Amino acid sequence: MSKPRTPHAELLSSTRAWHQRQVKWRRHLHRHPEIANQEVRTTAFLKKELKRLGLKILPLKMKTGVLAELKGKQPGPTVAIRSDIDALPLLEETGLPYASKNRGRMHACGHDIHMATVLGVAAVLAGCRDELAGIARFIFQPAEEDPPGGARFMIEEGALDKVDTIFGLHVDPHLPTGTIGVCDGPMMAMVCNFDLVIRGRGGHAARPQYAVDAIVVAAEVVESLQKIVSRNVDPATPLVLTIGRIEGGTARNVIADRVKLVCTARTLSTEFGKKISRLVQRIVGGVCRAHGAGFEMSELAAYPILINDAATNGLYADVFRSLFGNKRVRRVEPVLGGEDFACYLQKVPGAMLRLGVRNRRIGADKPWHSSKFIADEEAMYYGTALLIGSTLKYIEDHT
Repeated sequence: MSKPRTPHAELLSSTRAWHQRQVKWRRHLHRHPEIANQEVRTTAFLKKELKRLGLKILPLKMKTGVLAELKGKQPGPTVAIRSDIDALPLLEETGLPYASKNRGRMHACGHDIHMATVLGVAAVLAGCRDELAGIARFIFQPAEEDPPGGARFMIEEGALDKVDTIFGLHVDPHLPTGTIGVCDGPMMAMVCNFDLVIRGRGGHAARPQYAVDAIVVAAEVVESLQKIVSRNVDPATPLVLTIGRIEGGTARNVIADRVKLVCTARTLSTEFGKKISRLVQRIVGGVCRAHGAGFEMSELAAYPILINDAATNGLYADVFRSLFGNKRVRRVEPVLGGEDFACYLQKVPGAMLRLGVRNRRIGADKPWHSSKFIADEEAMYYGTALLIGSTLKYIEDHT
């Protein structure tokens, strides 16, 4: 007599059956990356595949992004599962046979893996629609990499209407394939982006006494801003302030009258996040006054702190251990990267998990946003099984 198959065995078998299709999806998406708010072909591809799977495409006024829904035969809760869809403005140098065909565009943060994984979840759940209670809603969100991001706009379009919980995942090249990482509470930072324009008075390089050199003033501003971290903040508070770009000057013999600084600050403290703007203005204003210069500060849209729900992380951990064993779940530390998945978590409980994609044998050991970033495609199997199992378990517990 053959041994009866367990529900776990059925889930893993169904997930494995879709893996090769997921690889094809992922490689197509990797070949054709599109940056924030330009994901037109990506959106069309996702809609086509979701319709093939029998999902209902919900209307969106946004140019890019997809909202789809799978309704079970029985009433129950609504579980949202989110993937981001945008790539980075980066020249790929992986040498992969399916490397980017869009020069200067690359999926270097794993969003292609995210999309293919979530498509796989939709495929497996669609296959058991008759046994499914509640609703599985799939959010394919544009512009995660570019503040203000796409999450707020998806929410405005109704992505979270009547949603009870939301699941998200992000690849992690620091975790080996076959493992996941969870972090209760704050996991990713508040992002405060801002631009500074230093205004001096131009003149001849040989007669600086008649000018106010905006480059000299900007250099002092750069140095002074770093002291916010070292002298204005409790050393136990995670904070980083970076000036990512400086633009100014026209010729070697001309004193610049204008310099632009493109800046970002990251913190895990909501309280300090509210003070950053005031501190920057105070310090920059003091430096500029000392030199007879002026300045303008433009604050750009920010991301909130990503705060995970501990109960959702407990669900992930329990499901993953039941599927793959006790040693596959890691506790990870918060990082100062930003993620607009945080916007969803301000509205409904949920959590973002880290999906291990590290495999040195195939070169999958480069950091996020590297031009040589590679992700192990086998990780999609683990991520898909976890999201399906978590969805079914949540529905079972809340129906």
